[in-house]
Amino acid sequence: KTRMSATLPNYYSSLSAFRGLFEEGIPILNYHMIAPLPSRHKGIYVPPRVFARQLKELRETGFSGASLADILTATNNTRRQAVISFDDGYLSVFANALDALAEHRFKAIQFLVPKLLGKTNEWDLALGIQPLRLMDAPQIREWLAAGHAIGSHTLTHPYLARLPKNQAREEIIASKKWLEDAFGVAVDHFCYPYGDCNESVREWVIEAGYRTACTIRFGVNTANDDPFALHRIKGRHPTRKLRSLLRWFNPHIS
Repeated sequence: KTRMSATLPNYYSSLSAFRGLFEEGIPILNYHMIAPLPSRHKGIYVPPRVFARQLKELRETGFSGASLADILTATNNTRRQAVISFDDGYLSVFANALDALAEHRFKAIQFLVPKLLGKTNEWDLALGIQPLRLMDAPQIREWLAAGHAIGSHTLTHPYLARLPKNQAREEIIASKKWLEDAFGVAVDHFCYPYGDCNESVREWVIEAGYRTACTIRFGVNTANDDPFALHRIKGRHPTRKLRSLLRWFNPHIS
């Protein structure tokens, strides 16, 4: 059996297709914004009702929340655990995800960009993504008070492998210290912006004292996997294919 099955969708919208995969290791579901779908860049948005439905389905099927540290000792996923992760620290997550997480008894980790807290997603503007507000320090304290975790997503969200070595190392190491000093919690987990990593970047993550690091490579995880190259599965709204759309208009279409 493989945890990289090419027969699966490349994103997560409901549990049905993923049951077999999720028995082999702990999935890390990866979200960005919990907000209504815009006209463009829909792939990084999940509407609040869809996110709540995904959590409800997981809970009703016996899944519970896991931390990234739980992966370090996992040999399979018979306990039905799932990690809920968010990248970047968008305000929409604070506004629209906390109630659903509480209702369905999941804890989550938010990977933050310290130098941009309370500002906007400046790294996205060149891609044509609109400026969107990020959580500020008081909101992050509320996030932590609700029992959720934070991790580092570097100081400014660069492509690490493209930076001069000293600058890349500073992005990794200083972001951990900044968050720990600001919020008084251990920051043990890192996430590579854009999934951009090479061997030097990985070694600096280890040097900084992180326990895990997340990529954007598809799959689930056990203790047999590299803790500094953890797989994740993007959480998304379902895409309506043409056949599904036609079936909606005519239920006799097979």
